[in-house]
Amino acid sequence: MIYFDNGATTFPKPPSVVRAVTESLQSYGANPGRSGHRLSLRAAQTIFDCRQHAAALFGAESPENIILTDSCTTALNIVLHGLLQSGDHVVVSSLEHNAVARPLKYLKQTRGVSWSVAQVFENDDDRTLQSFRQAINGSTKLIVCTAASNVFGVRLPIARIAALCRIYHILFCVDAAQGAGILPLNVRETGIDFLCAAGHKGLYGPMGTGLLVINTDVLPEPLTQGGTGSLSRSLEQPDVLPDRYESGTPNLPGIAGLNEGIKFVLERGEERLLHYEMKLARQLFDGLSRTPGVVLYTQPPTAETHVPVVSFNIEGADCEEVAALLDSRFGIAVRAGLHCAPLAHKSFGTEESGTVRAVMSAYSKPAHITYFLASIKKIQKLLIKKVAIGNRNVLK
Repeated sequence: MIYFDNGATTFPKPPSVVRAVTESLQSYGANPGRSGHRLSLRAAQTIFDCRQHAAALFGAESPENIILTDSCTTALNIVLHGLLQSGDHVVVSSLEHNAVARPLKYLKQTRGVSWSVAQVFENDDDRTLQSFRQAINGSTKLIVCTAASNVFGVRLPIARIAALCRIYHILFCVDAAQGAGILPLNVRETGIDFLCAAGHKGLYGPMGTGLLVINTDVLPEPLTQGGTGSLSRSLEQPDVLPDRYESGTPNLPGIAGLNEGIKFVLERGEERLLHYEMKLARQLFDGLSRTPGVVLYTQPPTAETHVPVVSFNIEGADCEEVAALLDSRFGIAVRAGLHCAPLAHKSFGTEESGTVRAVMSAYSKPAHITYFLASIKKIQKLLIKKVAIGNRNVLK
């Protein structure tokens, strides 16, 4: 199987990740922070190591500012549900995932929170920034936007949006699901207040892991309350980080794997990973652009403007059928449809058709791209043959 569904989750994982998950289950699978015996202490040390490595990667003030969650979606919900009240206004980008749009829709219905969409202009950061500026009003409390589109790979000018938030005294939250691990997202240097990341994508951890990095004294209310292993005499939820947001037993095997995934990124370097994957994305884009009958939706991607995500369609073909043929006939895994991001598809005019999406990772290879391009040409021939057979049946 050639795997280009890395936008959903990266696969394969580094061997060190697999070993860490297995070792945690076999050697020290105790409840961290709840007991004083050696197995519990080792489990707690593994979780602290993960916070330290994440703090180093994202420039957090301390490991305690790293909140371990079960997904990027949960991290975003902590920020949105924990901060927003009646009368608050939020600005989002036109490329947002449903992990942002659905909570805001819910909060509009239940709390009267309003939100506006700022248009993103590919390869024109000045116009994009102006769009965000025009969407701000006197009630705007928060700007939340993706670091890069999970459908089209377009990067947003995160540092400039952060500066805009500082000028208007607005909090800034970044959905880094598609950017963490390849983009420079240092929260202190950039001025990001809340950074939400998926642990299982560009950080190469297991599914069921995520992060919330807090870089502000404005703390959202927690989504859950319960046992944290600390201040157990009190019935009040602890205010200290990270306990404020981490009730219940943590996912030790997942966090052990995430720790190794983050180390994998730190050792190789975000810039090196980005440039390698973007070279492959450009190889794919250029090959598809030379293939008659293939529709591409973005400008040629570069490491400065995009992440390694390529969306396309074959003229006259359903995107789901193309993805199914890639899998069944050629052993290639991609994703097709709306990718949980209807706002992004509406922005690019593909909300009715959807797209086929291919996303590279550190384990993708140039030969995989060559095979992919050859497979697309063969699929076009299969589809032409199918149409011809169908027409003859109609004539009969």
